[in-house]
Amino acid sequence: MDLGIAGKRALVCASSKGLGRGCAEALAEAGVNLVMNARGVEALEATAAEIREKYGVTVETVACDVTTEEGRAQLLEVAGQVDILVNNAGGPPPGSWKDWDREDFIAALDANMLAPIALIKALVPGMEERGWGRVVNITSVSVKAPIAALGLSNSARAGLTGYVAGTSRQVAPSGVIMNNLLPGIHATDRMIALDGNTAKTEGITVEEARSRRLASIPTGAYGDARDFGATCAFMCSQYAKFMVGQNVLLDGGATNTTM
Repeated sequence: MDLGIAGKRALVCASSKGLGRGCAEALAEAGVNLVMNARGVEALEATAAEIREKYGVTVETVACDVTTEEGRAQLLEVAGQVDILVNNAGGPPPGSWKDWDREDFIAALDANMLAPIALIKALVPGMEERGWGRVVNITSVSVKAPIAALGLSNSARAGLTGYVAGTSRQVAPSGVIMNNLLPGIHATDRMIALDGNTAKTEGITVEEARSRRLASIPTGAYGDARDFGATCAFMCSQYAKFMVGQNVLLDGGATNTTM
């Protein structure tokens, strides 16, 4: 299928590995030129080189922390005008509600709510002027089914979801389509860390924690970053023009909900 976005320019945050990389690769396969971001220089440059060689698209890189004002300024200077924005950032650490204080919540909000909002405010006006744009925010299944140990993530990502609900409908008349993509359990470094936390908290092995989590997924497997990226690429395509302000759940059926 021709997604109709060849030659477009996309900024994909936190894209050196995991779900962000899956999105970057799928967009590159569709012919989209990339600006890729991550904090680690080595992994970022290695991934960018592989994508350039495999797909023949232009790939620019910016190693910075997108959750800081300085990092965003550095990223935006290189990105310039983009047609597609994929917001992504690692989630805050798990824990107990008794242990989190104001500083913990501020850090979570900076990373998972305020940083993507800042990039939206910086880049979407240009999309509106040009009459076309796509924004995909990678959030979490937790905005539909909150996870007790991820209270910081639940709070910050729910805030972003509310912001997108209103903003997406205001920018849609200008041809800018904005949606959220909600990952469930995927085979990434984040899930390895969460399995480790579960094992430590409950006094079981990592293998037992993983088996228990697998049993909660109807497909019986963790999600794949490449499949996730393909979904993201579709949401950035010419065919997504009637999809506005939606929360697309990609969790193997683990969340038993109709809404």
